[in-house]
Amino acid sequence: MNTNKRTKSIARKINNNTVLELLSAFILIDLLIAVLPAVFWCYSVESAINRDPDFSDARYFSSISRLERKMADDSTGGSAVSDRYAEAQKEFETAAENNEKLFLPIAPVKSLLNETVYVCENQKGEEQYTYAGGFLTSTFSCLSIIITVELLILAWTFLTGAKKIRQRLRPLDELALKAEMLANTASFDQQTLEELEQAINAISPTATVRLHTNNAETEQLEKAINGLLERMRESYRLQSRFVSDASHELRTPISVLQGYVNMLDRWGKDDEKILDESIEAIKSETEHMKRLVEQLLFLARGDSGKTKLNMETFSLNDMMQEVCEESVMIDQTHTYRYLPCDEPVIVTGDTAMLKQTARILIDNAAKYAKAGSVITLKTKRETKNSADGSPVSFSAFLIQDEGIGMTASDVSHIFERFYRSDPARTKDGGGTGLGLSIAKWIIDRHGGYFDVISREEIGTRITVYLPSRI
Repeated sequence: MNTNKRTKSIARKINNNTVLELLSAFILIDLLIAVLPAVFWCYSVESAINRDPDFSDARYFSSISRLERKMADDSTGGSAVSDRYAEAQKEFETAAENNEKLFLPIAPVKSLLNETVYVCENQKGEEQYTYAGGFLTSTFSCLSIIITVELLILAWTFLTGAKKIRQRLRPLDELALKAEMLANTASFDQQTLEELEQAINAISPTATVRLHTNNAETEQLEKAINGLLERMRESYRLQSRFVSDASHELRTPISVLQGYVNMLDRWGKDDEKILDESIEAIKSETEHMKRLVEQLLFLARGDSGKTKLNMETFSLNDMMQEVCEESVMIDQTHTYRYLPCDEPVIVTGDTAMLKQTARILIDNAAKYAKAGSVITLKTKRETKNSADGSPVSFSAFLIQDEGIGMTASDVSHIFERFYRSDPARTKDGGGTGLGLSIAKWIIDRHGGYFDVISREEIGTRITVYLPSRI
């Protein structure tokens, strides 16, 4: 009982430190996203009024209402100042309605940003007024979306991190209990225990060092500790890679969004072509980020054991018929051919999950197959020999395309998270790199497996084998 309490306390401390480190990293990223574009925007504004910006010049942000009061109280500016201010006010009136449609959760902040004007001096020392509300509202709207995603990640880490850490520390609890039992039996002498303690203290949690004392009495204990260390190192390596890849994949669409927002601010107000291009790009990247976050959450829920399968018995022929009809309606650039098995193919599984697997495979086939080529869907029953030589019946469905194919080295990695072969890394062809990982998770939970055959410039055939229930 005491050991469990200590483990829970340690898990909470480790998880809290992880959340704080993640929060610090997010705050730094948000500050850079907020400050750097503003600095570059101010520099571009001052450069546009035919002068070299000087850090000693006066410059500040103000609001439309404050400047109106200033104009009313100050009669020394003359008509020239009024004309320069009127131009900024006209831009505010034009952009105000569009800015109201942008996403900002705090209404007072949105109203304040919407009325913001940037004031700086030209070479003659005259104040110049440039409307900054459009740029600031767009920038902080994107930042609000980013912060929302970050808060979701922090909340998920805070709620589930301690539990995962306790699960990883559970073998240490068992090890401590066994060590206590061994100590109580007095089967080891003092020298043996000291040697074991020194060997454990010399182990690094990250380096590939194994426990070894050359003592036959502690051999089994050494094997248990070494096995635990290997599993912990592998888990740490996979988790580090997953976090690194996820951060990289999220950073890319955010950078693209920021780039198009800046282009909109500079030229999109007057150039409809740039406006349309930027809107389409922002919609595309937003959808990509949404799909990526949904897939990350699916895998996270699956890894934590929170995704439950709704098992039922159904016809695999009927399921693939429905998937084929959906594919024909969605994708008219390829020819879909469905070859059902002559006999009923009955399986027990989660229909929605298996449909998702088939859709993922078809989507991959459509991405990397030329327009007009044939994509074949097929169901079958097959008997294979198990490890002990006894026959085992499998139900299967396959997706075959006439696309670019893959190399042997690519085939061995396609189910790894975020892995994409080089030809698939283009913006138009590449996905998130998580689809096949999700498909493998689903099939693993059904007790099935994949068989992949691919040849470059010929095509790929992926067969999914499921244990037959009837």
